[in-house]
Amino acid sequence: MYKWFFAWRYLHTKLIAIFGVASVTLCVAMVLVVLSVMGGFLDTLRERSRGLHSEIVLDANATLQGFPYYQQFEAHLQEHLPDVVRTTTPAIYSYGIVRVRATAYTRACRVLGIRLSDYVQVNEFGNGLHYESFYPGTTKLGAQRMPVAGFSEGNKLVLPPDLEQASAAWRAKQTDPAVISEYDAHPFAMAEYPKELAATSGGNLVFSMDFESPRYAGPEHHGVIIGSDLLFARLPDGKFDRYLARGANISLTLMPLSQTGNPTGEPPVKIPLRYVDDSHTGIFEIDDLCVYVDFDMVQHKLGMDPQPKVDGGTTAARTNQLLISLQPGVELYESKARITDAWNEFLFGLDRNLSDADVQSLSFVKVHTWEDLQRTFINAVEKEKVLVTFLFALISIVAIVLLGCIFYMIVEKKTRDIGTLKALGASSGGVASIFISYALVVGVTGSVLGTIVGSLFVWNINGIQDFLASLNPELRVWSPEVYSFDKIPEVVKTADAIWVASIAVVSSVVGALIPAAIAGRVWPVQALRYE
Repeated sequence: MYKWFFAWRYLHTKLIAIFGVASVTLCVAMVLVVLSVMGGFLDTLRERSRGLHSEIVLDANATLQGFPYYQQFEAHLQEHLPDVVRTTTPAIYSYGIVRVRATAYTRACRVLGIRLSDYVQVNEFGNGLHYESFYPGTTKLGAQRMPVAGFSEGNKLVLPPDLEQASAAWRAKQTDPAVISEYDAHPFAMAEYPKELAATSGGNLVFSMDFESPRYAGPEHHGVIIGSDLLFARLPDGKFDRYLARGANISLTLMPLSQTGNPTGEPPVKIPLRYVDDSHTGIFEIDDLCVYVDFDMVQHKLGMDPQPKVDGGTTAARTNQLLISLQPGVELYESKARITDAWNEFLFGLDRNLSDADVQSLSFVKVHTWEDLQRTFINAVEKEKVLVTFLFALISIVAIVLLGCIFYMIVEKKTRDIGTLKALGASSGGVASIFISYALVVGVTGSVLGTIVGSLFVWNINGIQDFLASLNPELRVWSPEVYSFDKIPEVVKTADAIWVASIAVVSSVVGALIPAAIAGRVWPVQALRYE
């Protein structure tokens, strides 16, 4: 008992112990903050990357002209793997030029042809649609006209009836009064009422509101969903300056490719579209590049639908991807192996009279999981997390050295006490264990305090940043205008906190080993000779 008695006495009677506890507290808090923030980035990236794809993707990523017989393979999967496959949907990707016709704003883009109703079933794409959030069920990629706001009989500014009904349905299901209040206070910022966009003869843009009854105007064009960062500027609070009316005219230019990958000889296809929504996946590289259009429409425009052959008959329709959603509870990589086997079986059962172009296209097709498609990006962030954590862990070695110095000073000042204890019969190991116990108490105390301080800092890190930015805007180190994610992650994992605290306790004990060994080797006669 004397070991713990002296350890506790030294801890609460010696001011120098506070420095030891403080060093452990700061190091634990620092490493925990870095680990939590970097781990939060990685988890957010994984979650959002998963939301971009289905669990399994059949992809011909080495060719833009796509591969045939995807419809037959969909039927093959439903017949042979109903316990694995929940639903499937094809997707086409290509590249083009998108232009806002009213402003001449022009950007290169990646074009994804999707069947929206199926696409939102295999991933989380629907959760990032802006207008769909406030007008559920109204975002569609089919042919449509532009909605124009007008005045009702009571001189109230309203949208066409279907949009008003959708907005009322959203309001009825919205449980957060703050969201409703913000929407009511700033309706044009939250979900801008459609307006007709025109240009004056001088070229200056003006917005004009029709004062007739609400209606749909203009010719019918297919809808287009555009990445939010591609179309709009991001504001300092992370929201977007949606200057463009819903239903505004958009032009998309594509280059049709033959099945062999060569231009078809036709001029580039210019497609008139209507802006129906914008997508915010939360990953800047996606939101700054992608536009989404109707699958069947773009398949036809790119010449990937059945085409007549010179010798009679038609070619098979082509796609670039087949997105496969799995049944709940099935294991990802086991499912990948079974779907790969099903694909190989399907290829073997195809008609042996395949054309050379079909054989070449099908040879590019591989089965991937969503993790495979994002492997490079995820691995890069994982390595950054390991590197940054390692660097801060090296800095934390200072705590071990500091504890060693503190305990050495205590041993030097307590030489008489050590000599007295050994003269009374205390063993060398018993004396050494006093200082090891002392280090253990310092480590545990510092680790507990460090975990509390670090957790509180992470949980309030965005509020802390906002406070510093209110003092000086230059102190804002994280801006939604710059980074892919809207805010700094605020999650502390229990496992991270436990192992950081455990390593800190062990490190504290390690730092006290040399001073403890020195104390254990003190001879009573030498310690008391000059006292």
